[in-house]
Amino acid sequence: MNAGVEWAIHCCVVLSSADGPVSAQRLAEFHGVSRTYLAKSLQSLSRAGIVETTEGRVGGYVLSRPADEVSVLAVVQAIEGREAAFRCTEIRQNGPFGASPEECVRPCGVATVMAAAERAWRASLREVTIADLAGQVAAETDEPTQVAVGRWLRP
Repeated sequence: MNAGVEWAIHCCVVLSSADGPVSAQRLAEFHGVSRTYLAKSLQSLSRAGIVETTEGRVGGYVLSRPADEVSVLAVVQAIEGREAAFRCTEIRQNGPFGASPEECVRPCGVATVMAAAERAWRASLREVTIADLAGQVAAETDEPTQVAVGRWLRP
């Protein structure tokens, strides 16, 4: 996965606790990342319907639905796409002892175990919401810091 996944998840967590829209510039500063690259992740989240933009002087990004309705998997898929992480290339058909296509009707052990891992990984990410992560962050952050962050994020 590319860094955009991490950035997008963190941005969604921040947006879930922000009092209003947060600009891409503010989100980039908050996380110490490139605004240009973060903007691409935010655009992907917007296309997926996870965030929406607001216009005007206090414009920026907001979650488009409650944080408990946004799974981590939805964010990952918005950034990375829905394709499987592992793509079988049928390497067993290559080389001097390569199998014929007729011998490769069923998936090999590698493809089978990777598909099972993919299903487990997706199921795990589907079960965790942005609200779950925000709750974890809140539990690990003292109240003065939470207040300071809230003030800092306001335009």
